[in-house]
Amino acid sequence: MLITYHSQSGASAKLAHAALTGARTEDRSAKLLVCAEAGSIEVQQASGLLLICAENSGRLAGGAKDFLDRIFYPLNELGCCKPYALIISAGNDGSGAVAEARRIFRGIPFSEALEPVIVRGIPDSASLQHARELGAGFAAGLTMGLF
Repeated sequence: MLITYHSQSGASAKLAHAALTGARTEDRSAKLLVCAEAGSIEVQQASGLLLICAENSGRLAGGAKDFLDRIFYPLNELGCCKPYALIISAGNDGSGAVAEARRIFRGIPFSEALEPVIVRGIPDSASLQHARELGAGFAAGLTMGLF
């Protein structure tokens, strides 16, 4: 399992580290990379992808969008189809970022394994716990072949 994140304020980084903690309870090989360091090879080698990023002006944050742009054609050409999950750190409602990510993932084509999670504002302890649970649940589902 690969967790990628883009974070300028630190909120998405906190959520990503929480998700990694949860994922590693089920899959010790779960890997965490910032979007700028991840590419199609890392995604292709993973059993699934958890993308965590911010919403900026109702859209995906630039670093996350750049990551998806870089992996889109290489994975599409390989016929690489992976399950994915999404956590959006939003100052607003997050729906624009979710819609944009879904549209890109459908084009690769990846399959949505879990309903996206939108965290509004600064992640509190409940939000971080939710990210840990999502990481653990996604990793468990991948391990069991549910997705």
